[in-house]
Amino acid sequence: MQNTSSPKHIAIIMDGNGRWATQRGLPRSAGHKKGVNSLRDIVKFCAKKHIENLTVFAFSSENWKRPRQEVDLLMELFISALKNEVEELNKNNVVLKFIGDRHQFPEKLVNMVESSEKKTKLNTGLNLFVAANYGGRWDIINACQKIADDVKQGKLEPENISDSEMISYLSLSGYPEPDLFIRTGGEQRISNFLLWQCAYSELYFCDELWPDFNEEQLLKAIEWFEGRQRRFGLTMEQIEDK
Repeated sequence: MQNTSSPKHIAIIMDGNGRWATQRGLPRSAGHKKGVNSLRDIVKFCAKKHIENLTVFAFSSENWKRPRQEVDLLMELFISALKNEVEELNKNNVVLKFIGDRHQFPEKLVNMVESSEKKTKLNTGLNLFVAANYGGRWDIINACQKIADDVKQGKLEPENISDSEMISYLSLSGYPEPDLFIRTGGEQRISNFLLWQCAYSELYFCDELWPDFNEEQLLKAIEWFEGRQRRFGLTMEQIEDK
């Protein structure tokens, strides 16, 4: 028995921008800029195909360790992308949301993030989540801190902390967890991305570097997903009896 439904939520690690540029004798910045173009095309495709949710890993909490020049460039690219893309996202009925700890970002970027979220919040199409200064471990620790505070204040009893209760404190609370996890660039690891939320995601790894990832590659991943049998801990017989 195969899974016949399309994914409701796709999560993507957009890996390979720097390597794409290096292979062409270009500065790494060229790869990051080309990666923005790829993301634009993928967002349009998801909106057209009525994918409900798309979460992309734009900047991890570990990326601060990269050379200062590259980090500064990425901050500038974020600002530029928001300035250039939000109007188009709004026209296409896309809801833009950011997850992660935004306190380390420059004030100008934080203001633009908040402004773009406000501008698109009433849209009813694709939910585009951008994970920026995000880490899966940070997400879980942040949730635990909030839970501990609520327990301390008497708002929550320890024995009532359940799976569903935990989820309500995490990023992406209120939205379905990713069905399909995609990583480009040939690496085969989750790299601290949505650790809790991807517990039952189908993991799809491909060799294409992110700037080369296009609609055709995404469709291939979706078709692969549709051929998977998702059992969620059940046996094949239990699935077939449903």
